[in-house]
Amino acid sequence: MHTWPVQDAKARFSEFLDRCLTDGPQIVTKRGTQTAVLIPLDEWHRLQAAARPSLKELLLSKEACTNAQVVPSRGKAKRRPVPELR
Repeated sequence: MHTWPVQDAKARFSEFLDRCLTDGPQIVTKRGTQTAVLIPLDEWHRLQAAARPSLKELLLSKEACTNAQVVPSRGKAKRRPVPELR
């Protein structure tokens, strides 16, 4: 994978995109830190298909909906009294 500083990726975007399509994923750095990657659309679709089930599907699943103990019980601790306003 080739690494591009963000200013080079912006200034030479056509080359950046062409390199992605011919050579594969291209990494973008900002202030020397890797921050993003440009990948071909086919690769994106492959990754999306492999990432099943999605978080949305997990949260909406029958198992998640039937779990009544989502929030743990408070226990036996009592609350502090609320001070009176004068």
